Amino acid sequence: MSDSTATPAAPAHQPRCVLVTGGAGFIGANFLLRMAPRCPGVTWVNLDALTYAGCLLSLEPIQGLPNYHFVRADIADAEAVRAVFAAHPITTVVHFAAESHVDRSILDPLAFVRTNVVGTATLLEAARAAWTAGGGFAGRRFHHISTDEVFGSLGPEGAFSETTPYDPRSPYSASKAASDHLVRAYHHTYGLPTVLSNCTNNYGPHQFPEKLIPLCIANAAAGREIPVYGRGANIRDWLYVEDHCEAIERVLRYGADGETYAIGGQCERTNLELVHLLLDLVDEALGRPPHTSRALIRYVADRPGHDFRYAMDIGRIRETLGWAPAHTLEEGLAKTVAWHLGNPAWLAAVQDQSYRSYYETQYGRRLTDAGR
Repeated sequence: MSDSTATPAAPAHQPRCVLVTGGAGFIGANFLLRMAPRCPGVTWVNLDALTYAGCLLSLEPIQGLPNYHFVRADIADAEAVRAVFAAHPITTVVHFAAESHVDRSILDPLAFVRTNVVGTATLLEAARAAWTAGGGFAGRRFHHISTDEVFGSLGPEGAFSETTPYDPRSPYSASKAASDHLVRAYHHTYGLPTVLSNCTNNYGPHQFPEKLIPLCIANAAAGREIPVYGRGANIRDWLYVEDHCEAIERVLRYGADGETYAIGGQCERTNLELVHLLLDLVDEALGRPPHTSRALIRYVADRPGHDFRYAMDIGRIRETLGWAPAHTLEEGLAKTVAWHLGNPAWLAAVQDQSYRSYYETQYGRRLTDAGR
């Protein structure tokens, strides 16, 4: 894969104080780990409710940085969100916070509506009010992070783009589609300076082990069964999280107000192909005979409404912002396997929920919500 090149000469936005919602989650944590050390002159405020997938342990490397601050709050709590804007001179919002697991959305759709729809509307309104009272929208930006799942399902050919009509198929994707529409509505109605990006499936370090790739790594390492939906024929485009974080930074700084950018890894595989590749990498890393862990695969009943294929046309972000993914799937998976196998304490803490005591250690307050 080719690395990103040809960054536009002049940035459209210069962040000074950035509110990162969901910064203790998978992509948000990777973004903060990238940005806070390399931008010491920028203040980074991490707002996270610390539900089950919020892991402050992932952010331990930046915990002591003077330009990093953590606030525990729910994005759907209007008073708490307004308080963050009152306490910090927020110039920029990077909005990751979301309920994101499709299976959970099928079991508890209203939780997804509350966080993804009401929470996004609450953030937009707080930003609009604070920035209007603070002199206007100049020098401000609201970057909303979304998913390719809002576009529905593809057949064997074609790819989603920024102009693909929305066709969500799950409570999760429907809630993200609604949040996308709210962001665009605030731009067109109020002139709020927004950018929006839709990405394909992410993977990499610090991903919560309910997701396919970290689940496969953990189960293969422990000799447990590997569940695969249907016959594993569904196709996804896989994006290494470090590549995604670079793309987010590029859109945040150089994207045009009101625009949407499609971000993908250009790494399509069937689920079964992905699992085979991943298990072979685990076997190699652990010194096992080739294909040992493939015997752990167990086919399970397919998920209701399971989209067949996702793929993304990244032409706009490549041509206008000079970004392209730097990792092949093989390279990204090898780094992901090495990270997970090299950080057993992190995985154990997440699996037994002892990671939740990190908040108490750092902030002296006990978590009372075990998460959904």
